[in-house]
Amino acid sequence: MEKKIVDGVSLALSQPISNEIKWVGQPEAMARLQACWLIINSQDVPLCPRLLGKPGVGKTTLAMAAAQKIKKPLYVYQCTMDTRPEDLLITPVLGEGGKIQYHASPVVSAMIQGGVCILDEGNRMSEKSWASLAPLLDHRRYIESIIAGIKVEAHPEFRCCVTMNDDASTYELPDYIMSRIQPMIEIDFPPREEELKILKYNIPFAEEELLRYTVDFLQKSHQLGLHCSTRDGIHILRYSLKRLAHNPEISPKDVWQESVYNVLGFKPEEIEKMAQKNKKANSEKKLSDLSEFFFDPELFLQGESPYFSDSPPENYEDYEEDDEEDDSI
Repeated sequence: MEKKIVDGVSLALSQPISNEIKWVGQPEAMARLQACWLIINSQDVPLCPRLLGKPGVGKTTLAMAAAQKIKKPLYVYQCTMDTRPEDLLITPVLGEGGKIQYHASPVVSAMIQGGVCILDEGNRMSEKSWASLAPLLDHRRYIESIIAGIKVEAHPEFRCCVTMNDDASTYELPDYIMSRIQPMIEIDFPPREEELKILKYNIPFAEEELLRYTVDFLQKSHQLGLHCSTRDGIHILRYSLKRLAHNPEISPKDVWQESVYNVLGFKPEEIEKMAQKNKKANSEKKLSDLSEFFFDPELFLQGESPYFSDSPPENYEDYEEDDEEDDSI
């Protein structure tokens, strides 16, 4: 484990990720991310963009491939709802002989080593944790660890980005954080040819018949707004191939249909029905959100909502007097 001395404190650094990653298709998304990390003047600083999209569209893959293209060590921090500020920065652990040792997180390790850090699924993390990163994400480019009692300056080559899922199971980040993780780069579902290339890249040994079934199904789901991801397609293909290897007597189409059900929870022929159900659920949620905005549902159910009352307000007479005065004028 590599160690670095910062302000007299020895830090054990996290190990970078060595996976070989390739980004297939959507070259414009790659170009936008790489542009964010450029330095075009001695007074310039790199941007920390946020990659936004549905789960499984390849946001993390894009960021990892971009780090690989610029030949920098890669670190990934997986954000969760219970991530603490010390988890993001420097954590004390009990070492040999009962001595306290300090471990630098992937974020701080990337800062020290001049690598790339991906804050994965950043909108699953609370504001308290984000606040500890605020000075890192603007022109100051440093963090302060209360636990270790040190300030860590980011290496000039340090780069970062944030991936964010576009779904309901996430926090809404405060404006002062959102203003720091700019610009937004949206990652959408790929068109048919690109999605087929992605499936072939991930599973080069897949049979053409199964590939065709899968990409047609995924494209139809995208058109219907069902949001079955390319990642789902990879799981469907892998499971289909494993089932066929285990029992070659099953027909490829039957095993593929079984795989769709086991991965997604519905049969391929039910895709339109599931899309309608999903659309209805989203519409009901929007109506519910509007009702909460306009009135208190509990008061409304009790017949006490101020928006739907037959009785005038307490100061109604004052309003009448004001109206009379206005008429006389």
